[in-house]
Amino acid sequence: MDAPVEASAPEAGDADASRQGRAKRRRGGERRTRAQGRYLMAVHTTTDGTHIATLEGRSMVEYTVAKNADETNQIDGNIYVGRIQNVLPGMELAFVDIGIPKNAVLYKGDVSFDTEDVDGVSTNDKRIEEMIKAGQTIVCQVTKNAIGAKGARLTQEVSLPGRFAVLVPNSSTIGISKRLPDGERRRLRKIIDEVKPVRHGIIIRTAAEGVTADDLARDVTSLVEKWSAIEAEVAKSNQPRLVYRDLDLAVRVLREELNDEYRAVLIDDRTLYEKVREYVLAVNPELADRIEYYDRESEELPLFERYFVHEQLHRSLDRKVFLPSGGSLIIERTEALTVVDVNTGKNVGTNNLEETVFRNNLEAADEVARQLRLRDIGGIIVIDFIDMESRANREAVASALRQALSRDKTRTQVFDISELGLVEMTRKRVNEGLLESLSVVCSVCDGRGFIVKTGL
Repeated sequence: MDAPVEASAPEAGDADASRQGRAKRRRGGERRTRAQGRYLMAVHTTTDGTHIATLEGRSMVEYTVAKNADETNQIDGNIYVGRIQNVLPGMELAFVDIGIPKNAVLYKGDVSFDTEDVDGVSTNDKRIEEMIKAGQTIVCQVTKNAIGAKGARLTQEVSLPGRFAVLVPNSSTIGISKRLPDGERRRLRKIIDEVKPVRHGIIIRTAAEGVTADDLARDVTSLVEKWSAIEAEVAKSNQPRLVYRDLDLAVRVLREELNDEYRAVLIDDRTLYEKVREYVLAVNPELADRIEYYDRESEELPLFERYFVHEQLHRSLDRKVFLPSGGSLIIERTEALTVVDVNTGKNVGTNNLEETVFRNNLEAADEVARQLRLRDIGGIIVIDFIDMESRANREAVASALRQALSRDKTRTQVFDISELGLVEMTRKRVNEGLLESLSVVCSVCDGRGFIVKTGL
């Protein structure tokens, strides 16, 4: 089997600059003036994977578990040559062999095809069996890891993310991140024509804010070269197999997140530290000094103990969350959805019931958003706020929830509070969730939470 193309960082600059950068690496135990920023990322490695905690101030806002990558775990972002095994018209999906034990799933909306090869007028009218056939070989990319009994999800709309841009091969797509201010979007729109490859589309990322046309062009050029290597690898054989492996999750998180708002990234594994720092030196050299090695031998406390990550992690796995004023949240997971119940608890207020409930719900809205992000809860979510008589208060709580969710990079959709005080919302399911990634199903009760007495 041919070796897949590996994701790699761009050149890190001339040798002198690289040597100077390595010479400045601090060892664990040294102290220097830390850069200012609201976030700190702590990266801890274990025998079974890498654990990444993101803290805002002292509070943990995200926790990611990257299990050691193999042929079936942590494969999102990888590109494969796949073979269509069978097409299910009634489900509008196809099962695809990508060279791993479990077939992946390709939905109709993720199928790419040449419109000249399909009769008809509208793309929406095409049936999936008209677009693809069993036995057909395709190039596809994993967009979601396998979760539970569901296989990995695929798309034929392949994309290669860089630091400042995303390359969309064989496409006319042009886009700019909506998170950028209007003035910056106008500036970037003017230089898109200069950097856009002839046969490919590009999407300008949020990280491109303030970058020059030359920096953007270099990023796009490296992505085009990477795609050319992938095409050459695909042409070698039609056998289902991996042809491109994305960067390690820890590096990908930094590719997506690292900016001036991070005061430091602490890594307690020397090998991973070297890899991450070389990548940041290549793409964001001005932030390279914020990547620090946390020496387990010389530091008094383990990394996660020093920043109270373990303590916060245990709380984030509990079904009950206490609010500062005395109220609480109860978070229950089911197969179909997640339910969040808001209670006043010890919060008795000072003025009247409506004001007490309103203040409690405002506090709960902010905490719910934080817990969904921290626990990485996806799918359908129903929040049972305490009933409020005032329509203005209900709208204010819904607005507060949307505002708090705006800090979450995962896409969400929130509906208005109903007359029963319920809020229905969705959060895109990307990973299996914090609880699932850190636990196994109880062998005694089979995950039901209680033991049934059968000997009656």
